[in-house]
Formats: sequence, structure tokens, C-alpha cells
Amino acid sequence: GDQEAGEMGLAAVPGRQAAFRQGLAAAVQYAKAVGCPRIHLMAGRVPLGADRAAVAGEMEATFTENLRYAADLLTQEDMTGLVEPINNRITDPRYYLNTPQQAAAILEKVGRPNLKLQLDLFHCQIMDGNLSRNLETYFPLIGHIQIAQVPGRHEPDSPGELNFPYIFKLLESLGYSGYVGCEYAPRGDTVEGLGWLRSYWESQGLQHSGTSKTAE
Repeated sequence: GDQEAGEMGLAAVPGRQAAFRQGLAAAVQYAKAVGCPRIHLMAGRVPLGADRAAVAGEMEATFTENLRYAADLLTQEDMTGLVEPINNRITDPRYYLNTPQQAAAILEKVGRPNLKLQLDLFHCQIMDGNLSRNLETYFPLIGHIQIAQVPGRHEPDSPGELNFPYIFKLLESLGYSGYVGCEYAPRGDTVEGLGWLRSYWESQGLQHSGTSKTAE
């Protein structure tokens, strides 16, 4: 969408279907060029001046229509579409898709196997908490995980509410084999800020390359 005009994705924005399809086609070309099999289909914001409850039905219908179109297109490219709930308490008050419960209901209604949930634990904690149960409940729908400490949205070992060693262990026990995206703002230098990862590898008996010492 037009970020300068305040747009943050278009998939659920009524009247912007043509622009959504144009943007999706461009995204597919970029994804093919870099070998990325997943595309985040951003829902977008409640139109400025509109009442969220009043437009909820129309936005859900638009979202459902666009997601089905996207799923059919992405199937041809062997790609997966992702939808991400973004909290509307701190990060984006007007964003349409806010909770994993809302996302799961829409994914069920759309009914396409190549559409998945992109679960950012930062947003999930702010909106709902209950991370262990939410991860277990929605695990079959999850196509990508993102992390950041709450409330500062910095490195996982920064002061905050979330116990990431526990969360990583839970993800392993659930059988998660995908990437974990570091969707945080470093407090300082990016590379120095990755010290948490080196410490985590060491605590798990891994080398910094991520390979097992015993395997070597």
C-alpha cells in the first residue's frame, strides 16, 4: 500500500483489492528472486475515521476474498501465505488483525492449506498472554515464529516479561522446525546484541555455528 498515506498492508481494506493483487504479484517476483517460500499478507488498517465494529464485517469479507485469491496464486508458485496479528494496544491502534484467535477463525473460513499463521510472540503477549497454551493450541496453523522481549521489543535477554529459553524448549518439544525471526529493535550494536544467541547455543551444548559438539 501507500505508506505515506498511512496504509499498512491492503488485504482487508475494502475497495483496495486491485492494488492488493498488484502488490502481491510484485511480492511473488521478489520472493522468487531471493528464494523465499513465504510471503506475509498484511491485513491493513481500519480506515481513518471509521468505527472498527461498524466496518468489521466488510473488512473480514474483503480479507477472506483476498486471502483466497492469494492462496490460489501462491499455490502455483509452491509458496505459503502468512497472516500476522499485530497488537492494537501499543504498536498500531488501527491494525485490523490483532489476535491469534481472530487469525485462526479467518484462516478456517478461508480454508486454504497454504495459508498459515505468522505468530509474533511480542504481539501475542501484549494482546492475550497465555503463550504456552496459545502455542500448543495454534501450533498446527503456525508457519513462522517471531520474537522480541516485552515490553521494550529488544533482544530476548533484555529485561522483560518473557522467558525465552523456556519458549525455545517448548517450540522444540512441539516439533517446530522452521525459522525463528528476530523481530526486535537492538538496544545498541546489532552484532553485539546477538550475544544472547551465542549464550543460548552454549547453554544447549552447541558451537557458535549452531552445530552440535557431540556431532563433530
